[in-house]
Amino acid sequence: MNTITFSVDHIRKDFPILSVTAHGKPLVYFDNAATSQKPIQVINCISEYYSLYNSNVHRGVHTLSQLATDAMESARQTIAHHINAAHSHEIIFVRGVTEAINLVAFSYLSIVPKGSQIIISALEHHSNIVPWQLAAERYGLILNVIPMDTAGVLDLDVYEILLHAHPTALVAVNHISNALGTVNPVKKMIQMAHAAGAVVLVDGAQSVPHMQVDVRALGADFYAISGHKSCGPTGIGALYGREDLLNAMPPFMGGGEMIRTVSYQHSTWADLPFKFEAGTPNIAGAIGFGEAIRYLQGIGLDNIAAYEKELLEYATASLMDLEVITIYGQAPEKASLISFNADGCHPYDIGTLLDQYGIAVRTGHHCAQPIMDFFQIPGTVRASFAFYNTKEEIDRFIQALKKAIKMLK
Repeated sequence: MNTITFSVDHIRKDFPILSVTAHGKPLVYFDNAATSQKPIQVINCISEYYSLYNSNVHRGVHTLSQLATDAMESARQTIAHHINAAHSHEIIFVRGVTEAINLVAFSYLSIVPKGSQIIISALEHHSNIVPWQLAAERYGLILNVIPMDTAGVLDLDVYEILLHAHPTALVAVNHISNALGTVNPVKKMIQMAHAAGAVVLVDGAQSVPHMQVDVRALGADFYAISGHKSCGPTGIGALYGREDLLNAMPPFMGGGEMIRTVSYQHSTWADLPFKFEAGTPNIAGAIGFGEAIRYLQGIGLDNIAAYEKELLEYATASLMDLEVITIYGQAPEKASLISFNADGCHPYDIGTLLDQYGIAVRTGHHCAQPIMDFFQIPGTVRASFAFYNTKEEIDRFIQALKKAIKMLK
């Protein structure tokens, strides 16, 4: 692998959980699309916060508060630089991508004309469907869906027609499908939306851990990021929003920290980013998220993408050799996950038996029921790979899968 400059064996030593066993077997963790594992650097970073300078932020003049504030704001700057935001105050800390999307659905769509259109795609996670349904009902908007083909590729010709069917306020699309692995052409889709006068939110839950993202090069108006899928802690994420849009939007939640002045008659709002960060934030989560991004940067996102592509190709070829496997999602551009079923076997049964061999995969509809309905299946087995996985683990997975299929036939 001439393009890879890191040692997988060395990296695996950073992840304590990779040395544990499940049912007496060495763990093979192929559920990275659900949540990634955490390197010791992130674990130690969070422990150090609680052990050495635990304090609330932005509110105290004492030493611990200053240390905590500096660490949290350093994390914000790290994330802003990582995705090439113009300003660190364009990064809003949230609980995760779900909250980021709800923030935009509640706040931005409250200032668009009634009767405007929201466009989503047929490849979305429930978190990029349900908030827009609620917003459409709340604000009197129209919701339309870009269709996909059987390979899991969006129909951009229909998208172009939809953009002009009604005045379009917002397009929401994932960068990478969590259920099929499709890498969507978001730069082109953003250009098309902008030409129609719409803004675009990109769900980046599955992209930031696996590829370099530049929000300004893409032209994204909003970009939602997950911490726990990016080697960071759970309960933390970030919303990138263009400064002018965030300034025009009303607050998402009210409370402490997000105010400038408060009286019983009237309140005014703090400047960005604090206008959207009511209450005590997830300080440890934000600090850990920043450390996780620094960890990924140290490996190199280009290295990660190249190595995970090798894993995807190797696993895909190994699965297809079994001949009884149907893979769902055959887009030309795919991320490192495979959704599949074995002939005559329920995905839940496959997943349960694989667990007995120490292999963790995800089964079910992956919070993407409309995709499963499209293929007329109850769900799939999903194996999703990260840069700390190996081809040897894929070999163990294939051998265990053969045994599971034989038992279920």
